[in-house]
Formats: sequence, C-alpha cells, structure tokens
Amino acid sequence: MASASASLLKSSPVLDKFEWVKGQSLRQPSVSVVRCHPTAAPSTLTVRAGSYIDELVKTAKTVASPGRGILAMDESNATCGKRLASIGLENTEANRQAYRTLLVTAPELGKYISGAILFEETLYQSTVDGEKIVDVLVKQGIVPGIKVDKGLVPLPGSNNESWCQGLDGLASRAAAYYQQGARFAKWRTVVSIPNGPSALAVKEAAWGLARYAAVSQDNGLVPIVEPEILLDGEHGIDRTFEVAQKVWAEVFFYLAENNVLFEGILLKPSMVTPGAESKDKASPETVAKYTLSLLQRRIPPAVPGIMAIFIRWAI
Repeated sequence: MASASASLLKSSPVLDKFEWVKGQSLRQPSVSVVRCHPTAAPSTLTVRAGSYIDELVKTAKTVASPGRGILAMDESNATCGKRLASIGLENTEANRQAYRTLLVTAPELGKYISGAILFEETLYQSTVDGEKIVDVLVKQGIVPGIKVDKGLVPLPGSNNESWCQGLDGLASRAAAYYQQGARFAKWRTVVSIPNGPSALAVKEAAWGLARYAAVSQDNGLVPIVEPEILLDGEHGIDRTFEVAQKVWAEVFFYLAENNVLFEGILLKPSMVTPGAESKDKASPETVAKYTLSLLQRRIPPAVPGIMAIFIRWAI
C-alpha cells in the first residue's frame, strides 16, 4: 500500500543529483564569532554565523520538489517485526535488512520520492548486496532523513496529555546523523482535543518542536515540524480549526523565538477534519477548504514546502 506525499507550495530549482552526491563529503560545522567593542558602551555584541544556511535551504527545496514525496520507512525494530510476523518471518536484523533493501531498491523510486525517513538502525545499515542504504538513496536523488524523537510520554500537570521526549543528547546525535549522510529530521508530537487541549500541552508541543528545529538546523539537518492534531473525539470541524490555529500560532512564535530559519524547515500539518467520533461528517472539499484556510492564515511564505501525506509501505 502506498500513498503519495504532496508539496503544496512551489519551490525553486532543486539540487542536481550529482551536486547532492558531491555534498556528501563530511565536514564539521564551522563557527565564526565576531566581537564588537563599541566605544560608547561597555557591552559586547556576539554574532554567530550559521555554517549550514545555504545547505539547509537547498535540502528543504529538494525534499519539497514538485511531483515527489517522502517515503516514511522509519518503523522501529519492533514495528518492523510486526510486518515480518505477518508473513511468518522472524524479527532478525537480517530479515529487517532484506525488508528495507526491498523498499530502497524499488524500480524508479527516485522518480516519485524526494526524501526517505529512516530509523536509526537503517541509517547505518547496508543492503543485502553490501551497499550502504544511504548511498543507494543518494544515487537516486533521494535525500536521506532520520527520525530523532524518542516517543511520547505522559505530561505531568496536564489533562492526561503527552509530550515528546528526545531533546537530551539531540545535538550530538544530530551531528552523528549528519556525518552518516542524513540531511533532514523528523520529530512528531501530538495535541489531543478531547483532553483540552490544555495550555500547558500546547506550549510544551510548540516549545519542544522549536528546540528540536533549532538543534537540528545547528547540525545541518532540515527539521520537519509536525504538531499532530489527533483525530480522536466527537468535536466538529470548526473546533479542530480553532485548536489548529492556536497550535500553529504557538509553534511559529517559538520557532521565531529560537531563531529557526523558516526557509530551512518543512511542515507536516494534520488535515482539518471533524473528530473521528463526530456525528457531523465533512466532505473532502470541506476538509480541503478548512485546511487551506489554516495554512494561509498561519504559515509564513518563507517556508518552502508542506508535506501533506507521508508514504507508508507494508509487506
């Protein structure tokens, strides 16, 4: 089963495949510090120059290239085991390797896929033929990405809501992922409408996404920003729209507070729909109208791409 990811915003010329391959040379970020000592005031001004700005912008535009989408093959080893169990195979690294090899060697994959989100094991894995999975993707013009969050856990002080963990050690992990060939990152957090959502949960989701985005960019990875509005609930589409506006306003406020480069991020918003248990159903046209209205009201024009749907493959 496969569904295509859509980039809703036009993007400017993208990286040539061979230019991307050349960009695989490993490098450490360089930091320039300029100290100004004005005669009129004793304070010191420190300016930090980001070493990845141009690369981040190019990567974001490449992943958001028109007509292609993202392959989400970041199943954990446990989830991958469920796929294997469905056809009677044991959950071993060799079998996971064969499964992932099947995905990345699909004919003409690069014609339709611009980026692939990998699980950590996959990023360091080779195909059954001994070629690095990252190299197989790059040769097809596909940008390798990496899931960097550590999952959802209960948020103390909230209304039975969750927060996403993984900021501890993220900088060192992101630097290592960049060295291995990853160029973008995924971090998923959620907001529950039936549980409030509480102001605490919304702020935690927005702040966590902003810190993740800043750390990722500082280490050369384009962050996919994804505050998922969960479908659970009996509420109507107008309530979803109200909450989504609040969440995205908070997200972009904290992205700006953390000096995140908007030209170097990608967004993965939820569609604006009624709650799954709502008696009032919405037509596809209504969902599209509400979702586009949300994007127009909340998303700055500097953002190069909106990934509406992720591809998910199953055996």
